[in-house]
Amino acid sequence: MAVPSLFRSAPAASFLQASLPLSSADHPTASCVNLSSSKFQSSIFVAHVSSGSSSFQLRTPHNIQPIKATATEIPPAVRKSSSGGKTKIGINGFGRIGRLVLRVATLRDDIDVVAVNDPFVDAKYMAYMFKFDSTHGTFNGTINVVDDSTLEINGKQIKVSSKRDPAEISWGQFGVEFVVESSGIFTTTNKASAHLKGGARKVVISAPSADAPMFVVGVNEKTYKPNMDIVSNASCTTNCLAPIAKVVHEVFGIAEGLMTTVHATTATQKTVDGPSMKDWRGGRGASQNIIPSSTGAAKAVGKVLPELNGKLTGMAFRVPTPNVSVVDLTCRLERSASYEDVKAAIKYASEGPLKGIIGYTDEDVVSNDFVGDSRSSIFDAKAGIGLSHSFMKLISWYDNEWGYSNRVLDLIEHMALVAANA
Repeated sequence: MAVPSLFRSAPAASFLQASLPLSSADHPTASCVNLSSSKFQSSIFVAHVSSGSSSFQLRTPHNIQPIKATATEIPPAVRKSSSGGKTKIGINGFGRIGRLVLRVATLRDDIDVVAVNDPFVDAKYMAYMFKFDSTHGTFNGTINVVDDSTLEINGKQIKVSSKRDPAEISWGQFGVEFVVESSGIFTTTNKASAHLKGGARKVVISAPSADAPMFVVGVNEKTYKPNMDIVSNASCTTNCLAPIAKVVHEVFGIAEGLMTTVHATTATQKTVDGPSMKDWRGGRGASQNIIPSSTGAAKAVGKVLPELNGKLTGMAFRVPTPNVSVVDLTCRLERSASYEDVKAAIKYASEGPLKGIIGYTDEDVVSNDFVGDSRSSIFDAKAGIGLSHSFMKLISWYDNEWGYSNRVLDLIEHMALVAANA
């Protein structure tokens, strides 16, 4: 069954106006209203819309009833966008993200993958790796090798090439509009621009970039401009952290925070101890160790949420699990709030303006419960804790492969929609 895109819905302002009781104030404000119950105090917030962006304000709930959230809740179905038919994309690099972007695309009715390039993988091996996946299971569809330059997936033909230089890939001849740059090599604007020479119109880098504009869907994608030809989808960890940080900061204010991501093993790690000249600890066997590592994910939040620039930093622990990671954000708030207040704010966002991006669970979940979850960040209400009314630890899970691959395509669809309406 086709999974609709997050961005085939009305703009955020229209959605909020249609579904929430909005204030007429010109600028967003935030205030806390505590509600007493026999068990705890909680707060609910509604959203203000100002200058096309959403923000949140705590309000007393009238007829808003709690909804029990689960770890496997399906993201909402939304209307098709007016971007004009299917967006044709190509994939450069058929590694973990490249293959899963293609898998996700087969479930959507707004994306059409027409070409894949990888200089190290021929068509037969592509078909094998795409069909069989040790983490996400066997592909639930049909895949055939037509010839050395063509795959057929679910009856749809996809051209295959093996060029090392992106400038030599015939994206234009294949009809490609957007390229997913998932090789992990061409991550700067200068290097990724080679795809444009081959006829592509836009490039989305599936990794952080040193100089390309960075976007996190649900956080800052509305700042995208049609003249931006090369953009970054940030990292999977930034995609988990930034939506949570956005909600918490807009409602309560984040004075400062430290993030730790407990991150699943990735393909760059060693199966046994081996050479790693820049990161000696990173050269130790991935299945044998918990490995401290650096990450720029927390600092990158400052690029997509400028008001948090310089307020967040963090580190990572690489752990011997194959998939699903978890963010631990320990932060000091600017405004007094209980942990129950913060939970209520995130829960409301997960059911309203950021549904499909943020999830919420109050169940006794573990990492395997989130394999195949398409949301960017699933807040674990039971795992977090508050020390005081200004200092607390927030925990949020993410499928660092599947969720991220969904956001890559959501960003592309948003870019296509902006172009169609320009």
